[in-house]
Amino acid sequence: MRGGGRETGGPAADSGFRFGSDHPIGVAVLGMGNVGTEVVRIIQEQSQDLRQRVGAPLVLRGVAVRRIDVDRGIDPELLTTDAHALVTRDDVDLVVEVMGGIDPARALIGTALTAGKSVVTANKALLADYTGELAAAAARSRADLYFEAAVAGAIPVVRPLIQSLSGDRVNRVVGIVNGTTNFILSAMDETGADYEMTLKEATRLGYAEADPTADVEGFDAAAKAAILASLAFHTRVTAADVYREGISRITSEDLETAAALGCTVKLLAICERVPAGPGEPGSAQGGKDRISVRVYPALIPRKHPLSSVNGAFNAVVVEAENAGRLMFYGQGAGGAPTASAVMGDVVMAARNKFFGGRAPGESVYAELPIAPIGDTPTRYHVNLKVADRTGVLQAVAGEFAQHGVSISTVRQEGQDEGARLVVVTHHATESALADTVAALAELESVTSVTSVVRLEGTEE
Repeated sequence: MRGGGRETGGPAADSGFRFGSDHPIGVAVLGMGNVGTEVVRIIQEQSQDLRQRVGAPLVLRGVAVRRIDVDRGIDPELLTTDAHALVTRDDVDLVVEVMGGIDPARALIGTALTAGKSVVTANKALLADYTGELAAAAARSRADLYFEAAVAGAIPVVRPLIQSLSGDRVNRVVGIVNGTTNFILSAMDETGADYEMTLKEATRLGYAEADPTADVEGFDAAAKAAILASLAFHTRVTAADVYREGISRITSEDLETAAALGCTVKLLAICERVPAGPGEPGSAQGGKDRISVRVYPALIPRKHPLSSVNGAFNAVVVEAENAGRLMFYGQGAGGAPTASAVMGDVVMAARNKFFGGRAPGESVYAELPIAPIGDTPTRYHVNLKVADRTGVLQAVAGEFAQHGVSISTVRQEGQDEGARLVVVTHHATESALADTVAALAELESVTSVTSVVRLEGTEE
């Protein structure tokens, strides 16, 4: 769906130069928030450099905004509230969508693609659910659809998955893809403050929105995970396929316990191949793998490369069969960093217009099934409040054994009213662990199961 390679067949590829060197490539920008403002600035301030990189001048034809009576630092004649009229203009060749949301962005992008205009978008929520629809529109009209900025801001991870690793087999993609939650968890780890206090500080500093739900409950990361999984495994994955948990139930006590284990807590987006389950199609050797796509807070060892990604930064680790482990790190949000990724796409799309080429289309040939979260194995950190008396540890261990969950370590700490048990398991499925927790909650000696946090990134 992305890339700068020129196709070898079809009318567009055979036509040579589509535009002469003096023919400008008209650009329409939809939205002028933090990212749109920076995109417009770069187009105007770096026009000479961009012309050399593209081969033809990029000319800003107009910017669609909600209000035109606000001074935005550009020629007011470029502003319009009629986005549909702007994208359908004959002198617009390329549309940059940075307005966000599903509607009207979906209709506007569809209209532009149907008309043969290339589109660059940073809209992860839209792509997570409607990539297939938009990719089909692009294929019919031989237009380009680029979206590097939709996943991790300035970090180039989409193009490497589609181009650099196109000859390799990707087995796993795991990353920190939401700056707000990473800032909160990093601050909790460093200061010992609780979640609510740290969220208030993140809001005051501008790292969290007034309504932080999309970030702290994992919706933003889930949309990005869907995009990453689709690209990595050549299978269409939507946000509905992603298992999601947020960070709102993570406590300062969880961070303290993690530190005692030599770990920290991060909100991870995990996309990986898993073997087919017993008795399922493809379970025999040589059959189809399945895909596990999930977002949740997890303990990771301090020695893991993602543990040192702090503040509002993002990082994505890609594990490929031949390339091994690759890590992409940088600013995952913000006007200028995101605009940098957008403009990289703009240059690629504009060059394709100039040279008559086209980016690769959507690749979903593998059609791998999605593995249910209950079948997904990982390790767990279980925190229990229990009665401080003889036989409690034996009863707790018995429930783990009864449900087939092997214990790696147990630590007991006395408290004023009872005791606390911290249990770390070996690998077990989500369903087995859920059954174990339900059984533990019924034990007379267990006051409460205070938290269950997964443990990722271990060698086991």
